Amino acid sequence: MTRTGTSKATSTGIRLHAPAPGWSISADVVVVGSGVAGLTAALDCEAAGLTTVVVTKARLDDGSTRWAQGGIAAALGEGDTPEQHLDDTLVAGAGLCDEEAVRLLVTEGPGAVRRLISTGAHFDTDAGGDIQLTREGGHHRRRIAHAGGDATGAEVSRALVDAVRARGLRTIENALVLDLLTDAEGRTAGVTLHVMGEGQHDGVGAVHAPAVVLATGGMGQVFSATTNPSVSTGDGVALAMRAGAEVSDLEFVQFHPTVLFLGADAEGQQPLVSEAVRGEGAHLVDADGVRFMVGQHELAELAPRDIVAKGILRRMLEQDAEHMFLDARHFGAEMWENRFPTILAACRAHGIDPVTEPIPIAPAAHHASGGVRTDARGRTTVPGLYACGEVACTGVHGANRLASNSLLEGLVYAERIAADIAAAHARDALHARVPAPVAQPETPAHPLLAPETRFAVQRIMSDGAGVLRSAESLQRAADQLQRLHTEAREALQENGKTAEPGVDTWEATNLLCVARALVAAALMREETRGCHWREDHADRDDARWRRHIVVTVNPDRSLAARTTDTADFPPIRRDQRPQEQ
Repeated sequence: MTRTGTSKATSTGIRLHAPAPGWSISADVVVVGSGVAGLTAALDCEAAGLTTVVVTKARLDDGSTRWAQGGIAAALGEGDTPEQHLDDTLVAGAGLCDEEAVRLLVTEGPGAVRRLISTGAHFDTDAGGDIQLTREGGHHRRRIAHAGGDATGAEVSRALVDAVRARGLRTIENALVLDLLTDAEGRTAGVTLHVMGEGQHDGVGAVHAPAVVLATGGMGQVFSATTNPSVSTGDGVALAMRAGAEVSDLEFVQFHPTVLFLGADAEGQQPLVSEAVRGEGAHLVDADGVRFMVGQHELAELAPRDIVAKGILRRMLEQDAEHMFLDARHFGAEMWENRFPTILAACRAHGIDPVTEPIPIAPAAHHASGGVRTDARGRTTVPGLYACGEVACTGVHGANRLASNSLLEGLVYAERIAADIAAAHARDALHARVPAPVAQPETPAHPLLAPETRFAVQRIMSDGAGVLRSAESLQRAADQLQRLHTEAREALQENGKTAEPGVDTWEATNLLCVARALVAAALMREETRGCHWREDHADRDDARWRRHIVVTVNPDRSLAARTTDTADFPPIRRDQRPQEQ
């Protein structure tokens, strides 16, 4: 059912089946995630005098940030301006960026990068000490700051992790966050989580706090082949939906055009070949050496990622080929070794030497442009719940993320979240106190799925909701996902059976949740825009679809979808309270 307009957040009453918390701690803020967004928010909250706890699913440095190769986009170079950065971002977003959100990003971005440097991050510099800048797809200027050649994410992660440890922030590693806690007024009261045997606590516990920041990263593992690490199972989006939050733009999944092709049956995390390789002059070619992107866009290989991914897939379909090639043999060994050592090592580890041969590549799921809907201060539609980084949908990316805007978005919006939490803490003494969460229902409202369901979801999504979609493929995916959902629900209703609580079953359940929401939005959007490519609706339709699709989950676990009035995000009202069911 589709309706237009704004809506209030509602309490769903849905939670994952899990043991009751056996331990608890209290804080002013709990940050979930340890990438650039989460650690920036945590450090700023701690600097503001707030007791801050960082919860992360693996080790502090194991998130998606450390895999980022290209860099951070910001108007740092001579002659570049935030306005030019804004223009490139709006073009890439294909008419669906929230312009004010982008303006915040590009104007506050240069300062945020400089503050990251003051935290301890070291970017590559020239002989004069100036930051070296490169180009990537969709950018008309060199504005990508990088580190270690192609190891920017690793350096950013190192600097932030070192700062967290130096300041003595409390961290809980190897912990999967389960559900949001709320108080009697429906405000955020913390989270439940499961520590996987290696942290300060074991088993299920709780962190009680009046503010929760979701920075859990992406959901690339919903597809069979992705650049995302194994921990990217959409946990933050699923948690937020169960809590009654709105999610938006989930249909816009960016498939990175140049991922090292390891075979048609390859699954899990695949090695990325950074867009910066094309930024330095590499060419996309077919098996005959023909540069097929020339003439398709003014920027050829440096067109926005959605255009390049489509160009690669079209050529693959035309030639009945499993992959295309990226040719950078003209770089020579010295440039490969100094500028792209990480990519060079990954290619050679799989038997490919890019110094002497073209690299086989194909698109793979990379970045979720959509996520939990927020305003300019990172606030979601659930009071006290914030989101930043890839888990969030700020309106910055629109229908397609501009290359290297993601690390910048994490920095800028994390800083804005920390400022808002600190201001609210100082202003509102009542809500600054650690709230008492309401008791959780004894009977689980959400059945858990068997671990093998994860692979079923991935196959369904790759087949029906990948780079190229249609009403037929999406409806088939929706029906298959609904069947998995219905079977688990009926088993719980008929005989009380559900899969045993555990990391594998919680992750599988979260993946099914986000997959259903993604497919519902993709099926609704009957046009081709940005990285949403409908072969049965090949044209962009601004009259009907220059607006966002917002999805929520109902208390009976069905989905509700609506469209916004315009391409701008509707405001999030400060007086919103979840409604009792």
